[in-house]
Amino acid sequence: MTHPSPLRELTLRGLILGALITVVFTASNVYLGLRIGLTFASSIPAAVISMAVLKALGKGTILENNMVQSQASAAGTLSCVFATFPGLIMTGIWSNFPFWQTAGISLAGGIAGVLFTIPLRRALVTESALPYPEGVAAAEILRAGAEDGNSRSLSALISGSVVAALFTFASNGLRLLADTVTLTTTVGAAVFQASGGLSLALIGAGYLVGLAGGLAMLVGCILAWGLGVPWLTAHMPNPDHLSAATFAQSMWLHKVRFIGAGTIAMASVWTLVELMGPVARGLRSMVLASRDPLTTDRDRDLSPRMLGLLLAVTVVLLGSFFAAFLAPVAHGIWPAVISAVLFCVVFGFIMAAACGYMAGIVGSSSSPISGIVIIAAVLSALMILGLETLGLMPAELMANNQTLATGFTILLLSAITAIAAISNDNLQDLKTGQLVGASPWKQQVALIAGCVVGAAVIPPVLNVLYQAYGFAGAMPRPGMDPTHALSAPQPALISLIAKGIFTHSLDWSMLSLGIGLGVVLVILDLLLRRRKLSLPPLGVAVGIYLPPSVSVTLAVGAIMGWLLKRHMMRSRAHAASSRHTTSPTPVAEHDASVGTMLASGFIVGESLTGVALAILSGALGKDDALSLAAWFPASVTTVLGFIIFCAICLWFSRTVLKPEPTQ
Repeated sequence: MTHPSPLRELTLRGLILGALITVVFTASNVYLGLRIGLTFASSIPAAVISMAVLKALGKGTILENNMVQSQASAAGTLSCVFATFPGLIMTGIWSNFPFWQTAGISLAGGIAGVLFTIPLRRALVTESALPYPEGVAAAEILRAGAEDGNSRSLSALISGSVVAALFTFASNGLRLLADTVTLTTTVGAAVFQASGGLSLALIGAGYLVGLAGGLAMLVGCILAWGLGVPWLTAHMPNPDHLSAATFAQSMWLHKVRFIGAGTIAMASVWTLVELMGPVARGLRSMVLASRDPLTTDRDRDLSPRMLGLLLAVTVVLLGSFFAAFLAPVAHGIWPAVISAVLFCVVFGFIMAAACGYMAGIVGSSSSPISGIVIIAAVLSALMILGLETLGLMPAELMANNQTLATGFTILLLSAITAIAAISNDNLQDLKTGQLVGASPWKQQVALIAGCVVGAAVIPPVLNVLYQAYGFAGAMPRPGMDPTHALSAPQPALISLIAKGIFTHSLDWSMLSLGIGLGVVLVILDLLLRRRKLSLPPLGVAVGIYLPPSVSVTLAVGAIMGWLLKRHMMRSRAHAASSRHTTSPTPVAEHDASVGTMLASGFIVGESLTGVALAILSGALGKDDALSLAAWFPASVTTVLGFIIFCAICLWFSRTVLKPEPTQ
């Protein structure tokens, strides 16, 4: 028998390959996150690399490839702790990143994220209609790489990948094409700004997301940039005399985005309320399946006993590292330690559900993890203040201008960030596994393995980057060039919020307004459902919070996908009616999978190119090493980028609508 066994799934060589891919992706994501505040989704690039390597080794299967990409994507996603840990350097509490504390907190949070997604799998994946764009794309890629893949679909995947890779290299590498188009105008003192990102990956994600999610994000973007920013720019002072475009960006970044964070908080709570029934049924089904000897691997999760054991290990790890942080500087720490651990478990599960739902709507890459971290920063700081009021917080922690309290909050947030990020990614992976017929419990083992490897890689990478570049406002050695420092925008913001709460200087007005807006959106969605319509509150909240370059482009992809699919449905109906006529001429039909594969290819090409550029930036120490922008005016690169982007979208549409060859 020369064909590979379909049972080959969780293998030693797959775990080793996943670990090797993990090292590259984790390092690249940490660097990219500290440099510009963004990361790339690693599941699709991992799937592509895995297919290539296992095909060369021989006897690889689609299920083994799926395990490798699950492991690598979990580790790559765990790198999101870059958003918090550097805050401990910026506040002066740490002078480097101690391996065991950094790795231990990351690992504990990562394992908790995997555990929390297990009961959510049935509610949000198996029994849900959420689109999971990146999970679907990864499944299509794995299927195309299998021996029985459709040749036209595989050709579409490769074509989309090549086109996206070339466009991304020209825009983000050579800087010959702009990656954003922005128009700014003023009406009186009010500033209006329209912006769209020239990202083929977002077009592909929008195509896979569908109309409801795309329109919800567009509504959020309109609320932010059509109402919020113009109103604030008309009524807020501009003492630094910033340009209209810069002033509008400042208002969105420091005001409107906090409205989005408040709306995300309210929408997340409502999402959890709606999910309580499905999650409870999922837990019951999981327990019954574990006891049923007839349950196959294709529907079996890790056993409740194993879940309980892993949760106990996670709790012990979190408690130990929180205690190790407080013990040298404070007395009577156990109320604070126990409260912090409970906060991680309870709030972590809530965030796992919210992040999983958001990932299901807009994909892992576009899911606003930083918004979740902002909410967690506010709640954890308020919890610490509450414990202080009750006399349960060590006095030493609140002294010294609240520096230690800020540091403890950041450490707690690091665990929450790991939980949220892993939950955000893992449900995409479990969706991929569902589509390709993977065993959930084996995939969960691979996800935990990814967390172990990722946690081991993160501390040395953070230390190397800090010693090589430093962070904005925190340099490891005197005489270093501050212009080369990593900006680390998220850690700086999180530290500012936590310290602002402890010093009673945080502006609560925008967060409160966002919570009120969230209530309005929940009521509106309930009313629309009576008319068989939908406006997901969380989708609108994400649209407010994310940059318009993401929201608008993703919505364009969703609308374009709806129009193309509607045209194909009409064509199929026409073809069906034609078969009932006496006409001898066959009517060509459309291949619905071509659009999905092209969209997946867009995500693959941009992701792989992003990985390569991130590695190059880290090796050379600057992110514009290949830039040719100095040779061309900005207006030329903007117009050229927009024209080529539109031309590619037109090519995408024509390819999708091209009928299958008739037999």
